[in-house]
Amino acid sequence: MATVAGTFPIKERRPDLLSGTPRAHAIDRWIFVAMAAWFIVIVLTGFIPDALGKIAAVQAGQRPPFPLVMHMHAVAMGSFLLLLLAQTVMVATGRCELHKRLGIAAFLLVPVLVVVGILLAPAMYYQTWDALQTAPAGAQAKLQELLSIKEDILLLQISAGLLFGTFIWIALSARVGNSGLHKRMMLLATAVPLGASIDRMWWLPSSLPASPWATDLYIFAAVSPMFVWDVARNRGVHEAYRIWLAIYIPVALLVVGLWDKPWWHATARQIMGV
Repeated sequence: MATVAGTFPIKERRPDLLSGTPRAHAIDRWIFVAMAAWFIVIVLTGFIPDALGKIAAVQAGQRPPFPLVMHMHAVAMGSFLLLLLAQTVMVATGRCELHKRLGIAAFLLVPVLVVVGILLAPAMYYQTWDALQTAPAGAQAKLQELLSIKEDILLLQISAGLLFGTFIWIALSARVGNSGLHKRMMLLATAVPLGASIDRMWWLPSSLPASPWATDLYIFAAVSPMFVWDVARNRGVHEAYRIWLAIYIPVALLVVGLWDKPWWHATARQIMGV
């Protein structure tokens, strides 16, 4: 069994009942394109109605304008999703050399996404904090409740940033010698920040704001088409999912354990410097 950089094993594909069928080969080529497009649909479904509502509130003077870093985050994340879709299409259509050349853009976009995410969290927190300091007495209780929710959301933002960065690093490390791990982990990494869009779908049943566990279940559901196909096609669980779950689940459990705890609220205020 070979390894990638001495770390990730490369497994031979097991024979399965679908091998050799035209439909199976077509799905093999296009399942990753479909997943990238599916992620874009999730993002647009969650963010477009939410953004339109907030824009209307800004125009009505009911909330402050969006900070510049939020626009930067939207552009960076949108660019990354379009890059992911383009990359999957190139592989599906056999343009692998172009895929490799364009993939260099990921090395530029990922650090930008991480840095912008780090800047976005405090920017949104300080908006509410500043409003709380000048709010009339009748509005302070509602703003304090909103601030506590944002302190809990900070947990999700930190965990999503760490998980996204970790999984992208694994995916890019495997790009040369383990294409199966590389392509799956790129999509699994991208699934992590989908929680921000899913949480904006107010019509979905949710455990928020009491607990974030439902968001994790929706993320698992989002990646399930690719997982189900892999299990049916290869008669086993690909190593990418085992690596992803081995890292994702402990972090998610830690977030659930810290959620809305007094210690975390005090720690969040220390992190924010307030």
